[in-house]
Amino acid sequence: MSSTNNQVIRCKAAVAWEAGKPLVIEEVEVAPPQKMEVRIKILFTSLCHTDVYFWEAKGQNPVFPRILGHEAGGVVESVGEGVTDLQPGDHVLPVFTGECKDCAHCKSEESNMCDLLRINTDRGVMIHDQKSRFSINGKPIFHFVGTSTFSEYTVVHVGCLAKINPLAPLDKVCILSCGISTGLGATLNVAKPKKGSSVAIFGLGAVGLAAAEGARITGASRIIGVDLNANRFELAKKFGVTEFVNPKDHKKPVQEVIAEMTNGGVDRSVECTGHIDAMISAFECVHDGWGVAVLVGVPHKDAVFKTSPLNLLNERTLKGTFFGNYKPRSDIPSVVEKYMNKELELEKFITHEVPFSEINKAFDLMLKGEGLRCIIRMGE
Repeated sequence: MSSTNNQVIRCKAAVAWEAGKPLVIEEVEVAPPQKMEVRIKILFTSLCHTDVYFWEAKGQNPVFPRILGHEAGGVVESVGEGVTDLQPGDHVLPVFTGECKDCAHCKSEESNMCDLLRINTDRGVMIHDQKSRFSINGKPIFHFVGTSTFSEYTVVHVGCLAKINPLAPLDKVCILSCGISTGLGATLNVAKPKKGSSVAIFGLGAVGLAAAEGARITGASRIIGVDLNANRFELAKKFGVTEFVNPKDHKKPVQEVIAEMTNGGVDRSVECTGHIDAMISAFECVHDGWGVAVLVGVPHKDAVFKTSPLNLLNERTLKGTFFGNYKPRSDIPSVVEKYMNKELELEKFITHEVPFSEINKAFDLMLKGEGLRCIIRMGE
């Protein structure tokens, strides 16, 4: 039994006190886990664009002070009442969405959208008692998407933790707890391209490149990268991208350009930008009769998707996906094994690394559009 079991732990956390202001490393108190909760020691975390989006608080409810962070790897320190499948010492990846294993979604073979633990960006407290496990001098500090990994210790619902191979390097596989799995799964689980097929990837950020990696793994013969930033093209070759299209270089819609390149359209497309124009292009660029387009990017809440119904009647398929259709507890351990078996390459996604004390550097890098993933080392 851990010496800190049932005790309040004092540790360092990077607190976002207000929107857009640098995070401040503070000493916080982390309460013991309650019913169906687990307290974990975070060893490595990385920065995802979603953290930046909610830190900037543009277009959504600002919840501050808050501990952000949701891509991470850590070790179980203690478990709360009712937790039976995890114990101290287990290696885990916290995930922003969960798997209760009891609801209709969790019991469905098709869905990963748990009724109880689906992402809730407005909730800053734990489900069990609607209270925060973080505080400074008695004042609560709010949680973020149930994970709050920018803290040396955090408390997470057991349903949002994937128990993984203890031999897997946490400084690499931590990036599987959000963006990389989202893009990878969009291709492997939803688009499902056949060997030798053609795939268009819209948006060559980390998620788009993970989608390209999925196409590479399946043996797609043509992987066409679409991006407005030509500087991304060279890097994308490492992820199997074979051709590039910059919509700015053409006077006609990019879907027409791709249709001409591929004799009628690609077999599959994956959209990873969240921009409506790109979503329409991704759908309209797939081949009639069998083409499948998968939407990954999250649009503005008021955005409207417009296309001719004939595009559907001509047997094109439009799909959406959430976290790459992976169930966190059931499926993510096997994605880690893909990395351990050298089927999946993660190192090429990791472009920077900083100590926890310099976490704001990771934000600066992302705001400048430099690199893909920055690993933040918690223990210094």
